[in-house]
Amino acid sequence: MAFEGLASRLQNVFGKLRGKGKLTEEDVNEALREVRLALLEADVNFKVVKEFIAKVKEQAIGQEVMKSFTPGMIVVDIVNKELTALMGGSQSKLARSNRPPTVIMMAGLQGAGKTTTSGKLAKLLLKQNHRPLLVAGDIYRPAAIKQLQVLGEQLKVPVFSLGDQVSPVEIARQAVQHAKDNGNDYVIIDTAGRLHIDESLMGELKNVRAEVNPDEILLVVDAMTGQDAVNVAESFNQQLELTGVILTKLDGDTRGGAALSVKAVTGCPIKFAASGEKMDALEPFFPDRMASRILGMGDMLSLIEKAQAGIDVEKAKEMERKMRNNEFTFEDFLVQMEQVKKMGPLDQILDMLPGANKMKGLKDVKVDEKQMGRVEAIVKSMTKQEKQKPELLNANRRKRIALGSGNSIQEVNRFIKQFEDMRKMMKQFSGMMGNKGGKNAMKKLGKGMKFPF
Repeated sequence: MAFEGLASRLQNVFGKLRGKGKLTEEDVNEALREVRLALLEADVNFKVVKEFIAKVKEQAIGQEVMKSFTPGMIVVDIVNKELTALMGGSQSKLARSNRPPTVIMMAGLQGAGKTTTSGKLAKLLLKQNHRPLLVAGDIYRPAAIKQLQVLGEQLKVPVFSLGDQVSPVEIARQAVQHAKDNGNDYVIIDTAGRLHIDESLMGELKNVRAEVNPDEILLVVDAMTGQDAVNVAESFNQQLELTGVILTKLDGDTRGGAALSVKAVTGCPIKFAASGEKMDALEPFFPDRMASRILGMGDMLSLIEKAQAGIDVEKAKEMERKMRNNEFTFEDFLVQMEQVKKMGPLDQILDMLPGANKMKGLKDVKVDEKQMGRVEAIVKSMTKQEKQKPELLNANRRKRIALGSGNSIQEVNRFIKQFEDMRKMMKQFSGMMGNKGGKNAMKKLGKGMKFPF
């Protein structure tokens, strides 16, 4: 998870506060000193940190907090609200022109992931029943045009290109006209980047902007560059008057400072965040949900949305019935795997559960995508009868499955054992969730849990 170090530090600080029946001004000051250090270590801009702490302190040492029955909880609530405000307050939606097409100009330094992010944004718009057009406006980077064309083919999104001998300004102008003629309601212009900010880059981007008057100018920045990402955003904003920022690599080993600083420093909202390489790994950025995740409160709204988008409700009900009655088969397992994969990486899904990072067993869950492929190969090497009746899998059958799936007999045996263990646990878990044992069931689920992939 992005912000992992920051989240852990802040949750420890507030864990101590929650346990106190009364709070003194000294308690609040001590906690805020820890918060200040945690934010600075996360590479948040020092001016932003100073203002943030001042705002929280002003509210946290008020009489109504000190005299309340749950002062620690109120302080956490204040921090939650201020973190949300720091990142923009509420979701900043993509503009939509009253006179289509809506023109989006993508900007950023070379290596930030501009071309890939353009493709991801096109896919997101496709899901919303729009008709995007991708525009190959980077005529300088070798293979940039080809990369966009390959992405377009994958996504079944048209790509407008005039090659690398026509100026980006003319490409943009003709692309917008092409969109009008062909009914495309969004135009996403992938512009050139440089390894650093220079006058020629900015001059060209300004010319493109003047020619097509984009509804959105979105800066793509690599969250892993920390404070440098904020500096880049500030420079681009001064020259181009950005309408928003897209943070990439938010799932990487990032300290999170860019996401917490960029809105306060530039005034530009974070509109999207990318956390993964896949084309569907771009999501709208919700400041309130991110603040909740940082403070260990989970992000149930995003989890529910992922589930609604990726899971067939009727199939889920049937799976739940089968688990409860111990009828869950390998065929069901394959269906379940497909549905879970639609929701995204499992470790990211677990991050959205309240307190998941504190739950023993769930904290360090990492899912190897290659291992998931091996598991699928094992199940697909079974006969229809074997998939439906796991008890048929004797030594000879397991040997045949190992050969057919390209796995060792030990790997096949390990998977089948884990599958059986999971079946027993799921039966127990589904039976306990309807009664007072639900909480104990969660503990059992987390304690030493091994996934069969």
